[in-house]
Amino acid sequence: MTASAHDIATPPPVASATPPALADLGRAMRLLHVIAFMAAGDLRARYRRSVLGPFWMTLGTAAGSLGLGLVWSELLHMDRAAFVPSLTCGLVMWYLLSGCITEATSTYWRQSAILRNLSVPLSMPPIQMLLKHLINFLHNVPVLVAVLLIFHLPVGAATLLVVPCLALVAINLLWITLLLSMLGARFRDLEYVIGAAMPLLMFLSPVFYRPSYLPFNERFVWFNPLSHLIEIVRYPLLGSPPPGFVVLTTGLLAAAGWVVTLWLFNAKRNRIAYWL
Repeated sequence: MTASAHDIATPPPVASATPPALADLGRAMRLLHVIAFMAAGDLRARYRRSVLGPFWMTLGTAAGSLGLGLVWSELLHMDRAAFVPSLTCGLVMWYLLSGCITEATSTYWRQSAILRNLSVPLSMPPIQMLLKHLINFLHNVPVLVAVLLIFHLPVGAATLLVVPCLALVAINLLWITLLLSMLGARFRDLEYVIGAAMPLLMFLSPVFYRPSYLPFNERFVWFNPLSHLIEIVRYPLLGSPPPGFVVLTTGLLAAAGWVVTLWLFNAKRNRIAYWL
């Protein structure tokens, strides 16, 4: 499958009653096969002429899970059989979340040449970036499978919930990346603010630990939206359904986030080209 300029540079739609933001997203969804091809092309270009290609990410995740698991299980005085799988799930989800959030702030100006020369949906670059990180996530799945087998974690009907839970996370990540892409195009310093904040936010999120490990401060961990995005996938991976309040909060976060993002995208999308 190849992506041609004719596929991407489709003529703008005829004016209709559909809000411009929704019309733009609709055009992007119709070009989803082209966007997926471009996202895969980004990964191929990054690992061109390397021996293992994207599987270097898999090895890095495996090494991080093993090394950090051995150290942190001793520091927290926890059973490795329980801690290492939890840590691995947390790391894989953090790579997905932090990768999207960090890169979103520079998405538009990195794609400025395309946006200036082709009539493409403005929602296309954030979708392309999200698909790229979802492909990265799939490259870490072998590490999760290996951990499940090594530590004999239960695999049942609850494990299948990881698919809809991950889809709900992706829905949230799409509005987050679209929102941060717009803000990053307008305010260039946001890229550096987010880059400086992410290491701190990593320790405030349940990556190395579970909220239940902090009995006195557990309620404060749940004020962090990223906690819900991590735990809603980690519960099924560890063999149990996510709590109802985690699912509800993640769903409400998606609804509220999309309302705000679509409103801002509808109001400011015509100015994005001038910000680049």
